[in-house]
Amino acid sequence: MKFYLSEYIGTALLLAIVAGSGIMGETLGAGNAAVALLGNSIATGAGLYVLIGLLGPISGAHFNPVVTLMFWKLGHLNLKKMLGYWACQFTGAIVGIWLTHLMFSLPIIQESTKVRAGFGIWTSEFISTLVLLIVIRVGDKEAKDRVPMLVALTVTAGYWFTSSTFFANPAVTLARSFTNTFVGIAPSSVFGFMLAEVLAALVIVGMLSFSKQKS
Repeated sequence: MKFYLSEYIGTALLLAIVAGSGIMGETLGAGNAAVALLGNSIATGAGLYVLIGLLGPISGAHFNPVVTLMFWKLGHLNLKKMLGYWACQFTGAIVGIWLTHLMFSLPIIQESTKVRAGFGIWTSEFISTLVLLIVIRVGDKEAKDRVPMLVALTVTAGYWFTSSTFFANPAVTLARSFTNTFVGIAPSSVFGFMLAEVLAALVIVGMLSFSKQKS
């Protein structure tokens, strides 16, 4: 039970950090998108470092369905646990968005109008997810004690070097369609993002299968 609670709370807090820092950055930046993104990226990276460091020993601190899929393929958890993690991640992410709206006295139920679509941005999400999964996989294998820092810095940098601002997470993508704030994504754009993320995950899973067969 503690594993599922860790994933639920961790994902909810991650989305609260992402959405809350986006709202705060946009408000204090007075419309300057660069300032808003800077605050958003730093807060997200810092929050991830803390969340992974604290909750990693409990559940692995996945907070991301494609990360869970990769670790399922590696044999770190069974199918039932993977599905349980997914349920906690998706519901936790949405609750995190609603909690943020409550904290900032905004309407709880919202729908984003920010369209994020096009071949370039889908390619960006594909690459973002590949990069994130590779960093986690290599870090878990070669530098386990530095995974919180590696993931946090990768996501912080990803906000700036990708056109999609490094969602790389189906639960995050879906949840962000429920907020019409700086970090939102229109429901019509969700499918393209999630497809790119899942395809990247399948590439990693395929590579793991091929590597296992060769060894």
